Amino acid sequence: MELDAILEVLTYANGNERSVRLTLRDGSEVIGIPSVVDTHPTAHEVYVTVGGDDDTEVGIAFEAIASAELV
Repeated sequence: MELDAILEVLTYANGNERSVRLTLRDGSEVIGIPSVVDTHPTAHEVYVTVGGDDDTEVGIAFEAIASAELV
């Protein structure tokens, strides 16, 4: 999946509080709601709230994401 398409899914999900399934390049998956989509060149990452706990966020570099889909 192209980075532009991944960003489109993440940005939509972030703005609409929707869950996403991120498949990472190592084959693992993360399911949660994007809380921050940081496209600044020095960051280039997304923070995802996982497990329904607003205090639990996982930071993932865009380069580690193979695909993103709404759940």
